[in-house]
Amino acid sequence: MDLQNLEYINRLLDKDVDLREKIKDQVTELDKKTRTLSGMLNKIHSTPTGQLPSLIDSVTPYLESCRETTAALAELIPPNQFWRWKDMWSFSLRNAVFSATLVEFLRNGSLLSLSQASEVLGIKDEWQDRFALSAEDYLHALISLVNELSRLAVNSVTLGDFEQPIKISFFVKDLFAGFAMLNLKNDTLRRRYDSLKYDIKKIEEVVYDVSLRKLAPAKLNRE
Repeated sequence: MDLQNLEYINRLLDKDVDLREKIKDQVTELDKKTRTLSGMLNKIHSTPTGQLPSLIDSVTPYLESCRETTAALAELIPPNQFWRWKDMWSFSLRNAVFSATLVEFLRNGSLLSLSQASEVLGIKDEWQDRFALSAEDYLHALISLVNELSRLAVNSVTLGDFEQPIKISFFVKDLFAGFAMLNLKNDTLRRRYDSLKYDIKKIEEVVYDVSLRKLAPAKLNRE
């Protein structure tokens, strides 16, 4: 191998190392934001239902600040290199999407779609070849959402909110039915999906106890 060729290869390697470090810096920034979000959202387990709207309002600016980081990442990634670098931010992006879906459920009782989650995090369609929210990362975030809601179902009863577990049960069962219609070939995603049955069982036990004790309105139980 001649010297000129070696120098060219070295320049390519140095360029990759430099890009990797820049991506790593932005992913670290996204991690900081998602950790802050997780810490704030963890308060839902000790916050009375009536005070949840103000808590969600305080979380929203931090969620929206993730848009700055996603934009910075999209700016860094060369065209058509999404899949080359995706693994560097997947975990962090899943955490951000988890926070976004939890906020949506707490605020409106509804599911945030993949496109809506992308919009919340400022991920634009024209970035598809550089930075995007993959279906796999979105589904991982939804599984994390169910994990968190199963915990919330238990803690809501402790705080005297007997309707929340029933609402969570309807939501989670509908979500689980949607998962059942997907052809999941990713081993990690499949294993996590299979574990959802334990979360559903936990929620059902709470709902059964609440219903047996007639602590929630009968009309809500029938819906």
